[in-house]
Amino acid sequence: MSTTTSQPTNRSRSALIITAIVVGVLVALFFVFANVYTDILWFDQLGYLPVLATQWIATGVMFLVGFVGMFLPVWASLQIAYRSRPVYAKLNSQLDRYQEAIEPLRRAAMIGIPAVLGLFAGVTTSAQWTQVLQFFNRTPFGTTDAQFGFDIGFFVYELPFYRGIIAFASAAVLLSLLAALATSYLYGALRVNGREIRISRTARIQLAITGAVYIALQGVSIWFDQYAAVIAPSEGFLPAGAGFAEVNATIPSRAILAGIAALVAVLFIITAIVGRWRLPIVGTALLLVSGLLIGSVYPWIVQRFQVDPSARTIEAPFIERNIDATRAAYGVDELVEISYDAKTDATEGALREDAETTANIRLIDPALVTEAFAQLEQFRQYYQFPEFLDVDRYEIGGQTQDTVLSLRELNPDGQTSQNWYNNTIVFTHGYGVVAAYGNQRADDGQPLFLESGIPVDGALTEALGEYEPRVYFGEFSPLYSIVGGGENLELDFPSDGAGEDAAGNATYTFEGEGGPALDNVFKRLLYAIKFQSEQIFLSEAVTDDSQILYDRNPLDRVQKAAPYLRLDSDPYPAVVDGEIVWIVDGYTTTSSYPYSTSVPLSAAVADTYTPSPQFPVDDINYIRNSVKATVNAYDGEVTLYAWDEEDPILKTWQKVFPTTLRSVDDMSQQLLDHVRYPSDLFKVQRNILGAYHVTDPGSFFSTDDEWVTPNDPISSAAAPTTQPPYYLTMQVPGEDEPGFTLYSTFIPRTASDNERNVLTGYLAANSDPGDDYGKLTLLTLPSQTIPGPGQVQNQFNSDTEVANQLALLQRGETEVLRGNLLTLPVGGGFLYVQPVYVQSTGETSYPLLRKVLVSFGDSIAFEDTLDQALDALFGGDSGADAGDGDVDPTLPEVDPEAPTDPEAPEEPTEPTTPPAGDLQAALEDARQALQDRQAAYAANDLVAAAEADERLQDAIERAIALSD
Repeated sequence: MSTTTSQPTNRSRSALIITAIVVGVLVALFFVFANVYTDILWFDQLGYLPVLATQWIATGVMFLVGFVGMFLPVWASLQIAYRSRPVYAKLNSQLDRYQEAIEPLRRAAMIGIPAVLGLFAGVTTSAQWTQVLQFFNRTPFGTTDAQFGFDIGFFVYELPFYRGIIAFASAAVLLSLLAALATSYLYGALRVNGREIRISRTARIQLAITGAVYIALQGVSIWFDQYAAVIAPSEGFLPAGAGFAEVNATIPSRAILAGIAALVAVLFIITAIVGRWRLPIVGTALLLVSGLLIGSVYPWIVQRFQVDPSARTIEAPFIERNIDATRAAYGVDELVEISYDAKTDATEGALREDAETTANIRLIDPALVTEAFAQLEQFRQYYQFPEFLDVDRYEIGGQTQDTVLSLRELNPDGQTSQNWYNNTIVFTHGYGVVAAYGNQRADDGQPLFLESGIPVDGALTEALGEYEPRVYFGEFSPLYSIVGGGENLELDFPSDGAGEDAAGNATYTFEGEGGPALDNVFKRLLYAIKFQSEQIFLSEAVTDDSQILYDRNPLDRVQKAAPYLRLDSDPYPAVVDGEIVWIVDGYTTTSSYPYSTSVPLSAAVADTYTPSPQFPVDDINYIRNSVKATVNAYDGEVTLYAWDEEDPILKTWQKVFPTTLRSVDDMSQQLLDHVRYPSDLFKVQRNILGAYHVTDPGSFFSTDDEWVTPNDPISSAAAPTTQPPYYLTMQVPGEDEPGFTLYSTFIPRTASDNERNVLTGYLAANSDPGDDYGKLTLLTLPSQTIPGPGQVQNQFNSDTEVANQLALLQRGETEVLRGNLLTLPVGGGFLYVQPVYVQSTGETSYPLLRKVLVSFGDSIAFEDTLDQALDALFGGDSGADAGDGDVDPTLPEVDPEAPTDPEAPEEPTEPTTPPAGDLQAALEDARQALQDRQAAYAANDLVAAAEADERLQDAIERAIALSD
């Protein structure tokens, strides 16, 4: 009775288990399908579905190649070893027990072991799809290497491909050999009896042939290793490439070792025929000893006893190869070098020839005015600005004007009511461009805006016309938003008037094509799974007209559309043809350029503005700014332009993705007006030029003239950061007219204190599109007497008069912030300019531009405006109008006789100086100044507070003098 009952129960339990497993597998597969299908929808909507399809096909094919390439040889080796086992082998009891334990699982193991190894191999191989596609679509460089005379493309495309195949085949053959050994031993074809080893004939043939194939592959690998010598660092002085020892010892020895390996492989074949193992064993030992003596000891002897004693002369031809290849690989081979004998005396009229440069000196520091932008232009807590603003130029009133600008982006964490509906349906986008003149300030020290407000308005709109101000795609966009569902559910911008929602705010419905459509229940279910939110499926706000926007960061979108590119870390917005677009610079790179020195990219681009990024492959030895990309801030459209159409790596990828890149001729003039030389490329090039500005092999060997980029003078002494390069409009010596320029400075690499922090070089890159775009100019200083940024900052900090004035500004609840220290080659020397900001310590305070520090040679000046500072420095006649007036010159002049507005706030007025000897008047002035100071702090008017401080100090000094 009990037996009968238990059978149905067991069957039911088994059925439930099987059903649960099937359901679990189906659910898992559906989740995988949801991610796969939503990727298809995203790429299809963006217009780059062929990119995804190419990646998937290439990855899938490579996985199959890897799986089959590992599975078949291992499976065949197991089958051959098992089928050729001795039928009547006499085994010991231990092996008998092993066979009994393994036999029930043998069939599964002989399939499962190769399959598992194949899966690992397939996953590893599929990651190499880019290398394989480059090989089959390779484009010659048209330049040969200095050692072998091969086209550079051989080292970039072919050598990595061949070495990858050899490494994979070696691993497969080695695992096959191990599988054959284990099977032969287990089934008696290989027996060990004390010191005697017996191998059956069939096992001997299999093992010998497999060993021959493996040794032959090692010979081929060694042969290709000789070509790799021109990429790897030298054993001697060279940072990269084959030196004397490599050319005369290492490379020939590898060719010899490859021949020895081929001979040993033949000996294994002979063993398979005649059955004697002594010859291949002796040959293998010979190969190992030869590898040690010929491959390692001999090159070491050549290096130690022939090269090192006369390295400077012996290595000279190879150092020259390294210099030439490195400069070509990093695009600095056409650098224009100018010897700049800088003056140190500030004389009257010295700046007349540089009037346009001094007029465009940027006083607004993009790293310090973020808080000012936030306090003056954020309007609501659900908007935000980035930590560091961007610098660009616009034509305003017929003149090119450097601007500091940013987008007013959405702050997902700034909403007071955090719920799915608000986060996804209502708060979907930022609004508008906020831009300030780079060289001007308002009369109270605030940035002088040329574009501001909600709705946006200003000189930028007047110059370019109306543009779409909404920002759905930006650096701070939410993970995803659902838009376009109708009924004006989105908050457009805050309004104090009669708006469209209950709070009086303007509302909006997205009208573009920015994301996949949620036009049926199935798609909503897929995205509910993808983002793990049932609200996407259940909410009534999601209709058939809705779209879902995600992957909204410009860098993410460009990286998906062009997976072969490395992207610049600083995308920047621009108003172009009635739209706001993000401009992203893309680079093609490789680490296989012969004789070129490698640079760790993350370390090269890190500075005050850019924390050290993390890259999957960090070291590169070739780079080109081959692509300019744009991302529309409204609908997320990605457009890729082939900027460097001569780059062979880009040509290769154009063959892989033939429909994704547009010609540079398709770029509109307004877009070209905002193209600039990319900062990350410039930082890599300045890193290289620290050593490779030297082109003489002897001097390069002595390392007596190496430079580095100085630390940022305003960075923390405990954790210094590299000074970033700066964009500004100026006329570089040797140029006929000013241009939008990116520049950086150099000091000696040996500088360990302020005594050696002198200027040795000045690198500038032209950023204006045209024939001179990307032209690099290096000013070299014959005499190292010009103070570097660190020394100048110390001069500013230690000057008594400056210190006293800074102390006045820093009294009370204020702090002084020093802006970016700019270096300009004007007046026949170098002019340093540093804006000084004052900020209250209150929660809602922001920095105000209060003073300007300038230096030329050993002379410094500290005044309220740049004009005054230059006049003070150059004897009252600087010869130039710096253009940093306290008001916008485009504003209409005010008639002094016009009636005043009775409702206008009163301006603090400067009291008249009391008669000499009037102690009571001095005390009264001090009391009044103290009251004014307190009132100014209460109103967060830091400029008025600083003025009151000065009047208080003056009154106290007069009172003390009168009381003596």
